[in-house]
Amino acid sequence: MGWFFEDFDPQATPVVTPEKTISETDVLAFAALSGDDNPLHTDAHYAERSPLGQRVAHGLLVLSVATGLSAKAGQLQGTALAFLGMEDWRFLAPVFFGDCIRLRWSVTEKRLTSNGQAGVVKRRMEILNQRDEVVQSGLFATLVRTRA
Repeated sequence: MGWFFEDFDPQATPVVTPEKTISETDVLAFAALSGDDNPLHTDAHYAERSPLGQRVAHGLLVLSVATGLSAKAGQLQGTALAFLGMEDWRFLAPVFFGDCIRLRWSVTEKRLTSNGQAGVVKRRMEILNQRDEVVQSGLFATLVRTRA
């Protein structure tokens, strides 16, 4: 069972997940699933002539992988009731094939709902690459069960 609303502490040390390497297979599968087959993601010869000089992972793929890393960490397993949204999300740097990403998050605020059976937890999410550069960041709001 994951953490309940009461367990989320804005004063706690940030949580850091294990990493995942973004592979060519990940990018091509995401392109097929999403329909976004922009050659910056899928065509090595095209991407070599781009300003980045190589293929780049979809920003939304990286975000999706980060949500999976968060889920695997387990803090919200069985206690999250709803993902309420993202705020101020920024795509700050590219993620290339072979980059390893991990998620670092911390609680920025929390508030109990009026019925007291759940609360809203806001977390500052930062996706880091293997060089500890923040490649994406923003806030996630999640409705989380209380112990009551």
